[in-house]
Amino acid sequence: MLKGLIFHATLLGFMNRYRHAVKKRQISGVMRRMPAINGTQLKERIRQLKSNVWFDGQKIKGDITEHPAFKGVIGSKARLYDYQLAPENLELMTYLSPLTGDRVGRSFYPPARKEDLEMRRLAAEEWAKLTGGMMGRTPDYMNTALMALGASAEVFEGKNKLGLNVKTIYENARENDLTFSHTYVTPQVNRSLGYFEDKQKPISARVIKESSDGIYIKGARLLATQGGITDELMVLPAGGKFIEEDYVYAFSVPSSSENLKFVCRESFVYNESHFDHPLGSRFEEMDTIVIFDNTFVPWERVFLYKDINAAISLFDETNFNTFLVHQTLSRQLAKSKLFLGTAQLITETIGIGEYHHVKEKISEIICGLEMMKGLLLSSEMQAKQNKAGMMVPDANPLTVASLTFPKLYPRFVEILQLLGASGTITIPTSNDFNSDVRSDLDQYLQGADAEAKERVRLFRLVWDMCSSAFAGRETIYERFFFGDPARLSVGLYNQYDKKPAIQLVKDLLES
Repeated sequence: MLKGLIFHATLLGFMNRYRHAVKKRQISGVMRRMPAINGTQLKERIRQLKSNVWFDGQKIKGDITEHPAFKGVIGSKARLYDYQLAPENLELMTYLSPLTGDRVGRSFYPPARKEDLEMRRLAAEEWAKLTGGMMGRTPDYMNTALMALGASAEVFEGKNKLGLNVKTIYENARENDLTFSHTYVTPQVNRSLGYFEDKQKPISARVIKESSDGIYIKGARLLATQGGITDELMVLPAGGKFIEEDYVYAFSVPSSSENLKFVCRESFVYNESHFDHPLGSRFEEMDTIVIFDNTFVPWERVFLYKDINAAISLFDETNFNTFLVHQTLSRQLAKSKLFLGTAQLITETIGIGEYHHVKEKISEIICGLEMMKGLLLSSEMQAKQNKAGMMVPDANPLTVASLTFPKLYPRFVEILQLLGASGTITIPTSNDFNSDVRSDLDQYLQGADAEAKERVRLFRLVWDMCSSAFAGRETIYERFFFGDPARLSVGLYNQYDKKPAIQLVKDLLES
């Protein structure tokens, strides 16, 4: 009885501090309740964040939404939010909040029926079309993650009774249309199995202190895509670190939190010209190193702490990965269609469509596209409800898709390189077409059925898809989108039910 009173008093304290923090942010105008937002609202919120972001040796000051390295991707995200609020898109892209009745983003919706899964897929496809599938971290990715976590809050009710926190974080994100970056990758210092770090000088982010108000984190995490330009950063347990409790935690904090720093890689936005860099200028998602320097995380922001059992079962018990692959595959289908359309335009523009080897290569893209589409639809057809009442896609076809696309994508890139050949590097800039050499370019760079500028515009797209720095990042990104392929393969082997296949063999032999 006494323990129960202490727990409820502690929980009440947590909630009071949380409400106080929310009230403070409401007063400042940063955190008022705001259902599904538009692009202007998104930009204003990111502008007001003033996160600690470092780029090329300098801390970014001023308006980050106008910074050359971030302007394109923030503008592209703003377009997604404008699209969701267009009257003709509201029914698909949003739904009515169960708390307020306001319109909120479709990607927050926990599916209860197979029809709900279809609606989620169709909404994800609409956003993916606007980016050609080239943005892996459109907001619906982490919205999907939050939906899975929030609907399965009981998973976090084990050692520390933190399930209410993840539900609150999810509902707050849904009601305010918040954007998230996330990280669960540790620095590549030493990946050997027997490596242990110095607790006094941690490299991988770990808990160094706890108090009645929260925990303190010190160290680094890698690969927070769009780090510093989202409302919040979600930090999830890092694989391989469960042996030490100081690494076992999960929380979400504002990107502008004190003692939280984002260090960017080099930008692949060479210039803002959509003609010169049609993809990089719009969809370059900056990847960052996250540095925690005694960063304070209030308890109400923590939803997993030193609970190794919950950390190990987190991804399976919440169907976290399954829902994320479902969203990702919807995006990757749009990306595959972009490659198919680009390959066909190359053949028509330079007149190579009559060659059998060209048709064979394009057929490879078609086969990959249809294979991925079949796996996605199969996952929905075989969906089943989980313990939380959510309709969960079948994990097997989705896992196969997550292992297949990293092999397909480099081949798609290679096919464009082979079809485009020297055309992919004979690509003058927009300034060249506005100069005195324009007449020469018009004469010598025309296509079979296209003027020179139209042909070069296409081949600059091809370059940005298969050979530029942006393209190189995309290839690595897709290769390792869900982690180590060998580990994923082992996971598929271990969990796949092979008994029906074995029984088939036995029945055949015994007959």
